Amino acid sequence: MDSEPVNVREFQTLAKEALPKMHYDYYAGGAEDEHTLKENVEAFQRITFRPRILIDVSNINMETTILGYKISAPVMVAPTGFHMYAHPEGEVATARAAAACNTIMVLSFGSSCTIEEVASSCEAVRFYQLYVYKQRYVSAQLLARAESNGFKAVVLTADTPKLGRREADIRNKLTIPQSKNLEGLLSVEADSKGGSDFGAFASQTLDPSLNWKDIAWLKSMTKLPILLKGVLTAEDVEVGVDAIIVSNHGARQLDYAPASISVLEEVVQAVAGAVPVLFDGGVRRGTDVFKALALGAQAVMIGRPVIYGLAAKGEYGVKRVLEMLKDELELTMSLNGCCTIKHITRNHVRTEGDKLRSLMC
Repeated sequence: MDSEPVNVREFQTLAKEALPKMHYDYYAGGAEDEHTLKENVEAFQRITFRPRILIDVSNINMETTILGYKISAPVMVAPTGFHMYAHPEGEVATARAAAACNTIMVLSFGSSCTIEEVASSCEAVRFYQLYVYKQRYVSAQLLARAESNGFKAVVLTADTPKLGRREADIRNKLTIPQSKNLEGLLSVEADSKGGSDFGAFASQTLDPSLNWKDIAWLKSMTKLPILLKGVLTAEDVEVGVDAIIVSNHGARQLDYAPASISVLEEVVQAVAGAVPVLFDGGVRRGTDVFKALALGAQAVMIGRPVIYGLAAKGEYGVKRVLEMLKDELELTMSLNGCCTIKHITRNHVRTEGDKLRSLMC
């Protein structure tokens, strides 16, 4: 592609051209048959708008706050691992782009750059993603480092007692570098038995005993707000945390789990306003952002598109991805008759459930 991308999907094409197959497949792939991977995107296409007209939309304000921190638009950077696979500057480039766009980046536990390198790269609000290892002191030390380096919240990823079966990584015999954050704490060397090193490492190190009682353990170690990532049902709504993230892990864990957008409203209704609800999974357009907000999300988190922008054009590419989504959201708000984020309501969208109920009446 010779011309400048005009939408987020075109960055994926550029990333595929730029990256080795092993690394592109790692970013782009999902679990097993990749049914949920497709559904994460396609489920958005089955939601339509109910636009309002003759409303003064000459001034659009997309600003919002997340846990008290103001951002320019409800679009955050989700935690994704190994950014140096995509670009030599890795997460440092991503952090700078997020800061330039005045939004929050969640740094992955699988960051290629150290917590300290990202913290010192620029002034910005950042959250830290935490996995819990069998050797709990490793998680405790990573969290302490994040807190001491100014990270403002911890995102507990709770849907990974074991790593999902990612067949592209197995087929490619994915190898992973020694994590700089784990130096002196934990080795990434693992016996993959001819498959994915990452899969073997996760199997040997992640703690499958993690359970609801461990929320109290985590609270005892930090004063930071805790966001719980990986909620897909009303039954798993836990108001003992500070925010909930509706996410199926980018369809990389359990295939045939529901598309994140299809269960967002269920979780929002169960939360009943007790804590903020954020959304992760399948966002590729500003229209998708609007739909998630209409169904009750306070903000969305962007994963793969950020990586594709980074692989294609480095820090500039990440900025362009975020700017494109913001520009598309602004236009979508205008055409739906919404001047601010608070004006976006459930009445602005029609879901499959709405259509079915109307047919039954």
